[in-house]
Amino acid sequence: NLRAAFVSAPDGRFWQVLADGVEVPVGEIDLTAVQESVRGAELDRILTADRATRFDMSTAPLLRLVLITLAPGEYRLVLTNHHILLDGWSLPLLLRELLTLYVTAGDGSGLPRVQPYREYLAWLGRQDAQAARAVWQRALAGVEEPTLLAPAHRGRELSTIPDQCRLDLTEEQTQTLTAVARGRGVTLNTVIQVAWGLVLATMTSREDVVFGATVSGRPGQIPGVESMIGLFINTVPVRVRLDYRESVGGLLARVQAEQAGLLDYHHLGLTQIQAAAGAGAVFDTLTVFESYPVDRAGLSEDTDLAGMRVVGASAHDATHYPVTLIASADTRLHLTMKYLPDLYDTTTATTLLHRITHVLDTITTDTTIPV
Repeated sequence: NLRAAFVSAPDGRFWQVLADGVEVPVGEIDLTAVQESVRGAELDRILTADRATRFDMSTAPLLRLVLITLAPGEYRLVLTNHHILLDGWSLPLLLRELLTLYVTAGDGSGLPRVQPYREYLAWLGRQDAQAARAVWQRALAGVEEPTLLAPAHRGRELSTIPDQCRLDLTEEQTQTLTAVARGRGVTLNTVIQVAWGLVLATMTSREDVVFGATVSGRPGQIPGVESMIGLFINTVPVRVRLDYRESVGGLLARVQAEQAGLLDYHHLGLTQIQAAAGAGAVFDTLTVFESYPVDRAGLSEDTDLAGMRVVGASAHDATHYPVTLIASADTRLHLTMKYLPDLYDTTTATTLLHRITHVLDTITTDTTIPV
């Protein structure tokens, strides 16, 4: 999977090509001579430049490594990959294998058996695309227009690197919200989607809105799919219809049921869904609920890895949507708003976050109030 390249054929289609052997480029940068007061700024500059450096899709590998020496015995390892190779769920799995290889001096005999990605592709090829298109067409029937939040930007060249702002709920707020969700029989993901649906409906003056949601795309029918490294995610439309006589709790239950009914059809590509459902399936905002299999013990400062300790890990990615709402939870619910700086400023993005948290506060207070 990690040695794949993508080349265009004369008929306009792209083919995935697997090379026999691929050497991963590894760069080294030494910042020990840089004055400590400006070393952090120089590191940020390097990371920003690295994220802006594009891959040649026809040449494998579509990933690279850079080892940055910050001080004697202190390093930053930067792994950059094109999203077409692997998704967010795969990244902790890849890092775990990389650390294992480090500890064993490159001996891969102790790694788990690789579940071939071709098994997923074979499963995908067996699915009934026509039946899936019909389901999505019914699910989005009656939505006649795209749900667009961003100001018109057709023809403008936009920045591809988003800005972001973040807001965290307290542990107490998170516990209360989780208890309310559990009591209503819904997931935190559904709560976030309903909250965004309500804010989006207000911002667009509509009672029927559609936005995107990133789904894991890992079918339970494939044994070991949870440990496979590759690209599985898909973006699918989420429809939130408002009935002002309905309670908030009723809305939560209905959206959860509607989304559950579409689980078996998450494999259909977004372009196919939009072709089947029409303009109503078009949107420019996205929600993501992150729940990755991170090995907290392996990333603990107390864990000795052949003389090395991992003191922290962070990730950066981007979407092409003007607004992306990312939620993740541990003891606290973390909300991140990513936005294209050519279309939005920090004040607008922060205002959207506060509106979302206001809805969440309302949900935790009373789910019987009408929408």
